[in-house]
Amino acid sequence: MNAAFRSRKDPHQFDHLNVTAIGGGHGLGRVMSTLSFMRKRLVGIVATTDNGGSTGQLRNAHQCIAWGDIRNCMSQLANQPLAAEVLNFRFDEESSLSGHSMGNLLLYTLDALSARPVDGIQLLSRLLKVQNRILPMAESPTDLVAVLENDMQCFGEIRVDELNQMPKQMALSPQVTATPEAIRHIQSSDLIILGPGSFLTSILPPLLVGDIAHAIANSSAKVVFIDNLTQEPSPAGYLSLSERLAWLEKQLEFQPVDLVISPHSDAKVTVPMIHNVIADARVAHRHQQDSLLQALNHAVTTLWPERAAAASTDVL
Repeated sequence: MNAAFRSRKDPHQFDHLNVTAIGGGHGLGRVMSTLSFMRKRLVGIVATTDNGGSTGQLRNAHQCIAWGDIRNCMSQLANQPLAAEVLNFRFDEESSLSGHSMGNLLLYTLDALSARPVDGIQLLSRLLKVQNRILPMAESPTDLVAVLENDMQCFGEIRVDELNQMPKQMALSPQVTATPEAIRHIQSSDLIILGPGSFLTSILPPLLVGDIAHAIANSSAKVVFIDNLTQEPSPAGYLSLSERLAWLEKQLEFQPVDLVISPHSDAKVTVPMIHNVIADARVAHRHQQDSLLQALNHAVTTLWPERAAAASTDVL
């Protein structure tokens, strides 16, 4: 499917652009698979704060980073037959590996055999013929911490998603350092994409890494926020788009977003908005790839009108 999709791309809008996409496994994987034709000019920075399921078991036992979202991205980008099925395979309850994902175990094993987590990810990428770069937001384990209005703290991604109101502040514990490769790619990027995905637990965690936030704040890159198609089951799901952007600005102490892609209207949003995105026919919360690519093309021509003019000249 990926090869056929890439053959339908419009080459003009993304030629010569470097793109960094930031988020969690499902949403980030969808964006990266949509733009996979960019090859090495597209890098994904993946949230690594998940503490549930197979990932949580591995973290508790081995103090490693969260592998689940990285595995999810790889499964959507792999160019090997049955790769997604193998990576996402889960052992049943009768197995001593009950609940574990094969891909998580494979990534953990490659990490144990490598000098750095990034090296293990790169090795698996080569084996699966993934042509884009996937990077963890950090190579040290860390957890999300939400500070509530009463100053109580809520620890861990699972509990954050279960909150009944937005926290007043989010942090990482412990604070970690981004991979040097991630910072270099942000610094050389023309476009940074945030989302789609869970606002507090997929999009926000990489932005809580101090040097990632600093690199974005000091980058000349334009930032596009891709909104969810459906209401997410978390406290952020009850906020309007403008309220989420305002909350993000307060958290980061700067507003990174230059343009929003969303099917929803919000008159209070002060940056350009693009609405022509639809859901995949099979999954209501998943973006249909053709419409997502069209929206991203539209975003590029909105942010860089000269690219649209150049593309028209090329056609003529």
